[in-house]
Amino acid sequence: MRIDLHTHSTASDGTDTPAELVRKAAAAGLDVIALTDHDTTRGHAEALAVLPTGLTLVTGAELSCRLDGISMHMLAYLFDPEEPALLAERELVRDDRVPRAQGMIAKLNALGVPVTWEQVARIAGDGSVGRPHVATALVELGVVPTVSDAFTQEWLADGGRAYVEKHETDPFEALRLIKNAGGTAVFAHPAASKRGRTVPESAIAELAEAGLDGIEVDHMDHDPETRARLRGLAKELGLLVTGSSDYHGSRKTCVLGEFMTDPEVYGEITRRATGAFPVPGAGGV
Repeated sequence: MRIDLHTHSTASDGTDTPAELVRKAAAAGLDVIALTDHDTTRGHAEALAVLPTGLTLVTGAELSCRLDGISMHMLAYLFDPEEPALLAERELVRDDRVPRAQGMIAKLNALGVPVTWEQVARIAGDGSVGRPHVATALVELGVVPTVSDAFTQEWLADGGRAYVEKHETDPFEALRLIKNAGGTAVFAHPAASKRGRTVPESAIAELAEAGLDGIEVDHMDHDPETRARLRGLAKELGLLVTGSSDYHGSRKTCVLGEFMTDPEVYGEITRRATGAFPVPGAGGV
């Protein structure tokens, strides 16, 4: 089985619609794909409506968290999307994205960059606006050559000149909410230091004690040495090891299936979840 457990659509900051995403996943020969847009499940219905035969969809979301001033992301799989407490927290995080983006635009304007809210809103479309949309605006203006180049201290990285904080959930609270909604929790790209500061391994150990199910080890932002170190940490802490593309369409260079999850690990993720179940494709409409 070819399993990719971390992808994004236009429901957040990807460039493929949910329908385009699942069709591309099937064309790429994947058997299982997780749709994990940032702090939203809005793309699930569209993906399910056209899910091709032979492809299974794992519903999920990537939750924005912060621990001791360090931004981190929690992949939540197969939770009940209507569970009130987790739904309210997702909405709180999502609603803070617009004023945050406007704050970044104001900082960029002060730095002499003529980006506008209208430009960023056009790029975001119906998605949950975020830093990648602001970064894309910088690419359009010729300020940086690629989206990745905008995520530096000079521009939008954590603590950067144009960075603005947003409401983010305490990861221990996120774990509690995910578990209460019947979901399984995996710490996304925990050592992606190119994005900014990362939480220490002692914090990952504390999260493991609090119910964390796994860590995303095989990821484009982890070099081979980092992946080996994280694999050893996961074994020590009894955590599941996942791999995925973190696909964003044309916004990033990663491709579907670039990294994948072992079928036995996937089976354990689904076994632990009670809020929802993987959905096999029926050919769509």
